[in-house]
Amino acid sequence: MLDHAEDGLSLSTMQTLLLESDDIQGFLQDFTDLLARQLSLGGPERWCAVSLLRDRKAATAASSSPQALALDELQNSFTDGPCMTAIRENAVIRVGDLRDDDRWPAYAAAELEQGIRAVLGLPFHLGDEAKAGLNVYSATPHDFDPATIETIVLHVEQASSALRLAVRQALHSDAARDLRAAMESRTEIDLAVGILMGRNRCSQEEAVEILKTASNHRNVKLRDLATDLIAS
Repeated sequence: MLDHAEDGLSLSTMQTLLLESDDIQGFLQDFTDLLARQLSLGGPERWCAVSLLRDRKAATAASSSPQALALDELQNSFTDGPCMTAIRENAVIRVGDLRDDDRWPAYAAAELEQGIRAVLGLPFHLGDEAKAGLNVYSATPHDFDPATIETIVLHVEQASSALRLAVRQALHSDAARDLRAAMESRTEIDLAVGILMGRNRCSQEEAVEILKTASNHRNVKLRDLATDLIAS
């Protein structure tokens, strides 16, 4: 059982991890490392991994150790399991003992061969932008008591808050880059149109048509043609 007073993964810690990470994957890696260490204090070892769901297929994005990675990739090789179910149903999925659980027989048999007895799957709450889940593995049957589950849920909620911010920042950054590129392209095209107007003593509309016609005939993007014209 974990004591909340010993919890080193507060919301402020999550935000610090996010700020210090190079990207979302780096944040998830730091999160799984810290969480696995925290969950293993004073008790059996637990392994953590985060899977992202894309096109109805799960892929491991971060793991606390090579063993955690192997366990998670094993789960993701099946069409369903605790993580997929947790994401799909937006609920905590607890497997007390894989020997007694009949929800995913083939998956359970594969994990039992690796010495895993208990699994916990939890969804991250990221809105519509992305879908992800946390998996916690243990070799001890019935390892996750209600207090431990409550603490892990709190960690996931805090990580979800930080991740939602990271996803929004990434989306805004992409939009800003697209806007800057569009503005730069527009500026170069306008300059090229001005050059053509001066050279050919024509109107703006006629210069635009000249540029478009040349672009089509040469099979060159309008911006690239404008850049070449400015440089010539």
